[in-house]
Amino acid sequence: MSGPTPNDAQRELIERTEGSYLVDAGPGTGKTFAITRRYGTIVDRPDVEPADVLLATFTRSAATEMKERIVDHSAYGLRELADAPIRTFHSHCHEILREHGHAAPTHLGLDERITGSTRIVEDDLIEGERFREFLGGFRDDHPEHADFYRALSAPGELLDLIEELASKGIFPTTDGWYRDGESHLDGEFEAFEARFDEANQPRNDGRKQSKLREDLSRFGRDKAYRADAPSKSTLRGGRGTKRLDDDVARQVFYEERDGLKAFVHDVYVEYLRFALRRNYLSFSFLQLFAFVLLCEDERAREAAAFEYVMVDEFQDTSEVQFKLALLLSGTDNFCAVGDWKQSIYSFQYADVDNILEFEARLERFAADLNDDADRVPFETADPTRIELRENYRSTESIIDLSERAIATPASSGETVEAPLDDVVELSANAAFDNTVVEGIRHEDEHEAVLSKVQEIVGNDDYAVEGEDGEPRPPEHGDIAVFTRTRDYGRELLDVAAEYEFPMAYDGGIELFRTDPAKLLLAWLRILESDADRGWAVVLERVGYAFDEIDHVLETESYPTDTAEFRDSLRELESVGAVARRVLDRYGFTGDVADVLLHAIQSVHDSTTVTRGELIRFIERGVETGSTVDVRATAGDDAVTVQTIHTAKGLEYPIVVMANMNEGRFPPRTGGSSVIEYRDPVGLRQRKLYSEEGAHPHVYDNWRHDVIRRCLPREYDEERRLLYVAVTRAESHVVFAAGEDPNAFLDGLPVEVEAIEPRVEPVDRGDPADAELPFAVTAPDGPVGHTPHSLMDETVFEAAGERREAGPDHESEPETRGTEFGSRVHDFAEAYALGDDVTPSNDHERRVVEFVDGLSGELYVEEPVTLPIEVDDRRVTVSGIADLVHETPDRIEVVDYKTDSTRRAQSEYETQLSVYYHVLDEWFAGKEVSTSLFYTTDGTRERIEPLSLEELRSLVRATGSDGD
Repeated sequence: MSGPTPNDAQRELIERTEGSYLVDAGPGTGKTFAITRRYGTIVDRPDVEPADVLLATFTRSAATEMKERIVDHSAYGLRELADAPIRTFHSHCHEILREHGHAAPTHLGLDERITGSTRIVEDDLIEGERFREFLGGFRDDHPEHADFYRALSAPGELLDLIEELASKGIFPTTDGWYRDGESHLDGEFEAFEARFDEANQPRNDGRKQSKLREDLSRFGRDKAYRADAPSKSTLRGGRGTKRLDDDVARQVFYEERDGLKAFVHDVYVEYLRFALRRNYLSFSFLQLFAFVLLCEDERAREAAAFEYVMVDEFQDTSEVQFKLALLLSGTDNFCAVGDWKQSIYSFQYADVDNILEFEARLERFAADLNDDADRVPFETADPTRIELRENYRSTESIIDLSERAIATPASSGETVEAPLDDVVELSANAAFDNTVVEGIRHEDEHEAVLSKVQEIVGNDDYAVEGEDGEPRPPEHGDIAVFTRTRDYGRELLDVAAEYEFPMAYDGGIELFRTDPAKLLLAWLRILESDADRGWAVVLERVGYAFDEIDHVLETESYPTDTAEFRDSLRELESVGAVARRVLDRYGFTGDVADVLLHAIQSVHDSTTVTRGELIRFIERGVETGSTVDVRATAGDDAVTVQTIHTAKGLEYPIVVMANMNEGRFPPRTGGSSVIEYRDPVGLRQRKLYSEEGAHPHVYDNWRHDVIRRCLPREYDEERRLLYVAVTRAESHVVFAAGEDPNAFLDGLPVEVEAIEPRVEPVDRGDPADAELPFAVTAPDGPVGHTPHSLMDETVFEAAGERREAGPDHESEPETRGTEFGSRVHDFAEAYALGDDVTPSNDHERRVVEFVDGLSGELYVEEPVTLPIEVDDRRVTVSGIADLVHETPDRIEVVDYKTDSTRRAQSEYETQLSVYYHVLDEWFAGKEVSTSLFYTTDGTRERIEPLSLEELRSLVRATGSDGD
């Protein structure tokens, strides 16, 4: 397949494959096209296999897209590339640890091991609850750190700090810090002093005081410092002074931090131990242990090395990922591709200096890694730079606007250092340039945005490029509205719903602030103890007025149907069954309901929380606005609403950049963490607990207040966000503001017009879903199910039925609960993989006897997907088979069950039927059978699979919504 012809710069990247390269790939310059062609060029050589080339990406979807594009331009097919190392850093670290990392924790002095059944926690909510559980026990075991506990605002701050340190390559050992980790925590005085001096220079040829002295005019205001803090006049100097004394830099930098470092060390190393003992790792810990393993184990490093390493989206790498890429490079064939102007993920620990200072860091990191062993086996000096300059997305007008955006002040009075020297100028390849760049403002900004969209749709003044390359009037689906923060998007969608406006949200939602979560929380409160708060929500939902609710609560004269529903919930043992019953009662289906069910059940199953603690977990989610990704559609022709972060990598003919308001973009900064790490000052504490006065008190740290004024404000990333937003547009950009436009809008070459919004109601038909903060219609395309979504879960809801021990097992309390079932499954997986695990109960001993009796090839935790057509609709049913046993003439599919009864066996038939039809196609010519292995008594029940038509009937019965 020939495809487009590469331009000169792309051809250079595709054909020059030997040596070290930094590729500056701006937006729309055909980066993915060139990378995948380059990969094909490499692997099509007779002496190179896909296993010799690592292509690191940052999302699984990007890895999938890469494989599909490579297939079009190489001799390899998707099946042959299925296991090729084209994957995320996290996935590859997981592969390394599975292959070589059993004893990786020993390099940090830990006795625990990484097993084949170690789970990866991908859900931030679940890890947050596990860390909260850990910290409760840690506080009891370490009373010596009591003063630090008292100064903390929230436990989550410590988890954020641990993840940040891990991203920097700062790891603890049981008796100290790994390699040079402690020096990073101490900071670097010379680098800080240089920043202090810069901020402390008098201005206007010495006639005006320094910026630092001016900023400290508010020193001590609304603060409570300890007695050792200097007065404002002592710190700033007397009247007429233009700068602080030079000694202040040393005075604020050097403070006693041994206790702070000891506290952070103990929390860090004990949390590592906690996670290993509970058999899970976070993404941060995957990278941590992979890095340590590759540093310390030469044989593992040699086995894991590649002949070629390519890293896509290099601007999104953390420091430890840069170093991991070097450790995985067996030769100097190292290629980093990215664009510093699109580095917008510092909150996920991306370090823009990795690409801005690529040459210096490449040399320094390699030297650091090679200081005591030859870990990076190539010379790192003078990498070749390739610049992709031809933009295939946007018009020249959009490109010019984006270059202005990257240099626009984010606040009044800010001076932007000239970054344009580092900007690679792009040239447009657009068919025509009729670009409209304009701004609108009105106090009712949401209505103004909707009104402007209606003006644009069908308007030839905003023509966009059609499939034939000719201009055509725009439709709703050509337009995207971007926001800096999620709350504005939610407000806009609420207003759009009033007009039945075709608008859909794509990205993270505040899960626990949705109606399904609020009603679930209400019913959990009713079942627990706080009945009044729960009943108030439930009664308001069915239309009771406030005075009527007060009367019902006083007299406890609850409506009959709601009281009966409460009684039915009390009979359910599983929190998942309670949640499903509540959501079903109110007709909540679809993505949000599924995600909510998953979150609740996962937290309940993965931790030791009680139902009361689960209530508090949801309440914390409400308070913090915890987000999860949910994608919805309002049909093919609908306006998309996204945050800028979500929109990265996408493109739209027309972009409306909304909420360009002071305090919203950039957002007003909230309080920083009590304990934080920053270069070059290291580990610092904003608040200090002390008993020095008449009463114990948490004081502000005056040194921290001076230090933070010497470090740069985080406005550079806000400018990069603006750049990303503008460069998503192909043809037109509209900025929208309310009463107080921000400095960005003031600084851009945009005419801002005050408008009077006139939104016309839109008749879009009946919405298919009502649970989201907006109305959506059913999407086109494949619908996804799991086997469980096709099962009748009411068989599991009878009190105790699924969890009761049988009469022969009354001495086995561990048979109760899904957590025990997960442990048995994890053991079975590990044992079948050949890990060194020992059974701890009769269930696991029966698994050992069963697996030992199998003579063929074993496939463990095998993912399967069954595509079927249901009434002209494409449907997929995806699941994971516990065990597949292959012999020369047959295939056996086995699912482990810890149930003490056979009550649910008819529903398990559905689950195994899906696996049967997939494997029957995979292993053509072999007989396929399915069975359940009950670990309670060691019996094996053969299952007769359902036909495809019977599965189609089950899909129809569930409706069109998948998982």
